[in-house]
This record gives sequence, C-alpha cells and structure tokens, in this order.
Amino acid sequence: MEVFAISGYEEVGRNMTCIEVGGERIIIDMGIRVDRILIHEDIDISKLSKEDLMKKEIIPDDSYIHSAKAIIISHGHLDHYGAVPFLAEKYNAPIISLPFTLELCRRERVRNDLYKIDYGDIIQIGRNVSVEFVYVTHSIPQTAIVVLHTSEGKIVYACDFKFDDTPTLGSKPDYDRLKEIGREGVKLLIVETTRIEEFGRCPSERIIYYMLENIVDKLGDRGIIFTTFSSHIERIKNLIEIINKKQLDREILILGRSMERYISAAIDSGILNIPENVHVYGKPEQIVEILKEVKRKKDKYILIVTGHQGEKDAILTRIANGKLPYKIEPGDEVYFLAGTIPNPLNIAQKYALETKLRMQGARIFKDIHVSGHAYREDHRDLLRMLNPEYIIPCHGDLKMISSYVELAEEEGYRLNKDIFILRNNQGKRIE
Repeated sequence: MEVFAISGYEEVGRNMTCIEVGGERIIIDMGIRVDRILIHEDIDISKLSKEDLMKKEIIPDDSYIHSAKAIIISHGHLDHYGAVPFLAEKYNAPIISLPFTLELCRRERVRNDLYKIDYGDIIQIGRNVSVEFVYVTHSIPQTAIVVLHTSEGKIVYACDFKFDDTPTLGSKPDYDRLKEIGREGVKLLIVETTRIEEFGRCPSERIIYYMLENIVDKLGDRGIIFTTFSSHIERIKNLIEIINKKQLDREILILGRSMERYISAAIDSGILNIPENVHVYGKPEQIVEILKEVKRKKDKYILIVTGHQGEKDAILTRIANGKLPYKIEPGDEVYFLAGTIPNPLNIAQKYALETKLRMQGARIFKDIHVSGHAYREDHRDLLRMLNPEYIIPCHGDLKMISSYVELAEEEGYRLNKDIFILRNNQGKRIE
C-alpha cells in the first residue's frame, strides 16, 4: 500500500489523503484550510475559481492525483469536506459518507454520486478495499473513524475525534468495535494531532450544558447575543433547549449564511428539530430586515450568530462595525461559546472584535468551550485499543506532529521505523 499526503500534513486543516492498494486509489477527505476559511466564514467562496483557491492555499493541490475509485468524507467540517465542490468532479467517483455530511455536499450542488453509509456497514470498493465507519464523538454530528479493510491490512483514519462518554447528542464512542479492530490487526493508523499538546483527557460537552444552564438563569433584560461554531449542532441544540426550558419570553434568531447551511442540513437529516420560536436567516437581505425589527425591542429576542473568531464578514463583526441595523448598547451581553483558534490571524481578529464590543459598552463572556479534539491521554487510549503496526500523524503543524511522535515513542514506537512524518505532497510506501 502507498499513502499520498496531499495536504493537511503540516497544517491544521485542508485535509486530503490518498491511499493506493493493488493499483486502486481511495481519497479520504477534501478540506479547506481552517485559518483561510475563517476569513470567509460568511462569504460564498464558491464564487472564487479553483485556481485562485489553490494559489491562496485554501484548497489542496491534487494536480498529481488523476483517478480514484471513491471519495470518503469522514465528517462535515469544512476542513474535511469544504473542497469537495472544487475537486471532486474531476475524479468521477462516488462520495461515500454519513447522511448529515451528504446533506451538506448536496447543498453544494456536487455532481458526483452520493452514497450513504451507516455506522457498522462495510462497503466494498473495487477489488482490494472495503470501507467501514466506526461511531465516535466530535464537535459536529455524525463523525466517524474510517477503517479501510484492504488486501494488505487495515488502515484506520482517525481525523477528527474525541472520546466523550457523556455526550448530550448521540451516544458514547463505539469502544467495543475499536478494540475488536485492534484485535483483528491494524497495519496503519493515520491520526490527527490538533490537541495533542493538551494533557489529560478532553472534557465532555455536558460540562458546557451545565454552564449554559447557569448562564441562561442569569441573563439580563437587554440585548443578548450568543456566537459559536455554525457546525456545533449539539451546542446550538442545547442552548435552544435551555432557553425554552427556562421559559424566557424571547424569540430566538439564528443568523448567518453558515448557520443556515448547517442548521438546515441537520433538520433535513433528522438530527435536529427546532421549536416555533426559533427562526433561521442566512440571506443578507433577510438579516438586515429582521435586525431592523429586533433593534426596536431587543428584550424580546436572543440572537445566535456567526463571528466567534472575529471573522470580518460574519454577523457579530458587522454588528460591532456598525454595518447592520443592530446597535450594541451599554449592558448588552455577548457570549462567546467558542475558544480562540490559536493562530495569529484569529487572535488578532478576536482581540479587535472584543475591543470594539467593550468600547460600545457590551458585557463580554468568552471561552465558554470544550474542544472537539482528543487530548494526549485520549490519543494514548486509542493507540492501546488499536495497537497499529505503523503510524502517520497528520492534521497539525510540525510542533503538534512532533508532540505526537513523543507520545508514540512513549508507547514503544520508533521514528522512521514504525512512525513516519510526512509533509504535504509526499508519499510513503507501507510494506
């Protein structure tokens, strides 16, 4: 077998990997680079050309890969599926994923055949490969650890995952199947490294549920704005549920292009039901009109909006900049249900947004968040469950990947013997 590290092997995001077994190629993920797409969260990037996107390093450069039997998408985050509209058609191959992710692809008007897989299914692809999706938790619904059963051994692709034993949406990860796969034998593990430098185990989303209950109990009587990841359906669902459980006499408005995309896909795939007092608006003209109404009686509404990273075209940033008909006034409350993604651009944008909000008199509550990525001891647990013969770390910068190598060495693996560091556009033959 041979692994082609197309992109995502020296950065956080832009994930795309190609596996070749017996002359047949399988692509796993086609993502957009995280820090690039955050700039454009509320912009329709489909209007940019493929060449421009590659030049700006927003999407992978797959020019040296010309064919594939199938495209497998592990979950619906943009850094894993966002490049599908630009790259997938070239391969004339089916896209295989879970229902929620396929709904997102459908909204992008993807022309490839969409093939639904359910957890536990094993689908044959060509002569030498079949694929299985194993249930795991993350910060978006219907995420999977992908297992390729090949004529040369099993390949496990764990990018992204967390081990949440008390989730508020869905069930805990399928540890039994992961252990069973480990006993059957794993040739190669390709694994994310995004939060490898965080010690211990990643906390459960249930902690945020309890925090939201406390927050909603203490909401003031002025303007209230929440901002979080548009894809974090579990967190948005919990917030709506808690607001209505506390019987607040307020309408809930969900605003932003990406909010509308993810919420509507979650509804259509049966993951989310929204009550009558919740309204979702994605089109700019709709948002302007509803905010004209809201500004006259702020105490009758709660807003859930894009802009948690200070993205220049997102709703919260445009409100802070006076570009929408909703004025921040002293005593208004703004809640950031997200941490700051740690790169210089995000840190600068977030700081500028918070400064503007404070200058206008907002009360700011930030970093109400737990990660969707495995911490160091979660990774150790996965290694011990799978006991792979070889490891290739990915989805991180060189510092993150080096930290993963240190962990693997603690577990008995040896650099350049059974754990390999690849850079973008490099290949590795696994004997």
